[in-house]
Parts: sequence; C-alpha cells; structure tokens
Amino acid sequence: PIRFVQEGMRVVDASGQQIGKVELVKLGDPDAVTARGQETVGGEPRMSGEPRELLLRLGFVKVDRKGLLRPDAYVAADQIDRVEGDTVHLSVTDQDLLSDET
Repeated sequence: PIRFVQEGMRVVDASGQQIGKVELVKLGDPDAVTARGQETVGGEPRMSGEPRELLLRLGFVKVDRKGLLRPDAYVAADQIDRVEGDTVHLSVTDQDLLSDET
C-alpha cells in the first residue's frame, strides 16, 4: 500500500487515533540484502543503526505528528494496513512507531 501514499495525507493508527500528516514517502526495495543505494536527500530517516537500515530497505513514511513538541514518527512500509481516500491506516499504534532522533 505504500505506493498509494502521498504527502499531506492523514495518518491514523490501529486504534483509530489520528497521528498526524504524511511529510515524506520513501519507497524501498524489500528484496535488497542491504540498504546500500537507498540513501535519501536530507539524511532521512534521522536515526542510526539497524532501525535506519530496515526503514531504508523496506521503505517508509515520515509523519509530522500532531502536537507542538512531539517528534516526527517513521512508519515502515509493512506497518501500513491500507490507504482509503486521503487517509493512511496503520496496523500498529502510535506508541509502536520509531521517532526522529533530532
């Protein structure tokens, strides 16, 4: 379903809570052994180690979370349940998402 996601769409978690809006979509290559060649402009996702490698390989959506001081969140492609209209529905809750380290 990640191929149907567009910037500006609403993002809703598995409990039905609106998390925020899509800020960035990065398609990945799930069949790749490593994330080599999957780098993004701006250094997204802003984290290190294994979680970053996984997001780059699978593909991800960066979500601008609602709330003044809430860090942005990253949704792995396999955490997207479906896309309906202008809404991305996740298969996980907000608490299960990786956050921006900046």
